[in-house]
Amino acid sequence: MSLYLPRAFDERDLARLDALAAAHPFASLVSVDDGTPCVSHAPVLYARDGERIELTWHLARANPQSRHRGRVLAMLHGPQAYVSPGWYPDKAEQARVPTWNYVVAHLSGDVEAFDDHDSLIRLLDGLSATHEARAAGDWRFDADNPAERVQLRGIVGFRMCIDRVEFKSKLSQNHPVANRVSVIERLAASSRADDRDVAEWMRHTLESQTEGA
Repeated sequence: MSLYLPRAFDERDLARLDALAAAHPFASLVSVDDGTPCVSHAPVLYARDGERIELTWHLARANPQSRHRGRVLAMLHGPQAYVSPGWYPDKAEQARVPTWNYVVAHLSGDVEAFDDHDSLIRLLDGLSATHEARAAGDWRFDADNPAERVQLRGIVGFRMCIDRVEFKSKLSQNHPVANRVSVIERLAASSRADDRDVAEWMRHTLESQTEGA
């Protein structure tokens, strides 16, 4: 499986991938067995050391995908926004049409499954530490509580070292600067959080390209 990735939208900045994974850690996980695609959705822990990227997650043991071994595609879905052709200064002369701006990453690799208690506890600790902090909560997995520890039997952990990164930021890079500035202004003024996030991604991309010109 590959992502349609025109050159203008091919994002190579791994620091921006870090930001995407931090803001949008809920992944779509795709595998294929006997020609049949299987998809699950789960929060993932993302870690990068240089160019080495690792994802970890868990699935319910009852989930058929928990028995998969081999390649998995993990899709991280970033912000997305509708772009009206009416926002472009050159809309009339260029006969502009509607489009959609978005950010997405496809991360692929071979998975290693694990179900030993120590590894699962480390995974749950990492997930709860990350997301409880966001929720202003303080829950932690209590490994000394038999009622909690027995629940480990119901999940399977997965570790994937990424060997293919396809990172797409479709942010109007194929448009004149005036169009891009206008779209940024419109999205930044929106009441939708995703629209404002896309505006920030667009602004960062435009500034980076302008500085590098």
